[in-house]
Amino acid sequence: MAKTLDIPRSGKRGSTVSLHTPYGQAERRLVVPKNPRTPAQQRVRSTLGQISSCWRGLADDQRAGWITAAAKASSHPRLGQSGHLTGCQLFIKINCTLAAIGAAQVEVPPGRPNFNSNPVGALTITRTANGVALELKVPRSPAHYLMLMGTAPCSRGMACPRRFTLLGALPVPVSGVSNITDLYVAKYGVPPAGTRVFIRTRQVADGWEDEPKDTTAVVPAT
Repeated sequence: MAKTLDIPRSGKRGSTVSLHTPYGQAERRLVVPKNPRTPAQQRVRSTLGQISSCWRGLADDQRAGWITAAAKASSHPRLGQSGHLTGCQLFIKINCTLAAIGAAQVEVPPGRPNFNSNPVGALTITRTANGVALELKVPRSPAHYLMLMGTAPCSRGMACPRRFTLLGALPVPVSGVSNITDLYVAKYGVPPAGTRVFIRTRQVADGWEDEPKDTTAVVPAT
């Protein structure tokens, strides 16, 4: 990948792919991505297929309701531009989020909630007799379901993580602290000393997602 001095671009063009990175406009060679077909990947694909099939099974008045709701929902900005979603896109977005947290699917678009501020604070990592403890400060009880995501251990010099993976629901806080050690270690193992861990939380209500909130810490040597 190399930085370029060019007008903002995004997407495939011939044998190259243009993308915007935290460090500026860049280009890379087009390569066919690996398809490891992991169990988690297959579950997500299966869920997406099932939800897409459900959209085709809706009655016309139900689809009309989703189309109306989608006109007020914007896509994620890309190169400073965004547009409203289609009814199908909103149906899949809402129901995939519900599936990810183990909630029931819906056929009628839920009203958009007003989220309170995300109460999750800083991540702290400490050494223990069995390895490490990863804890999040949560000074007040969450008003909504909190989705917990994390990155694999990376260089402590990294400032912008590239990929977050769903770890599960934020554990119930005890005395203002939520211990996420078991969820993180089950996914990535015990992070080595000197590496950096990024954690992201996102509030979810009725399939709608709030803006994510990130925190990070370095694994201490002792």
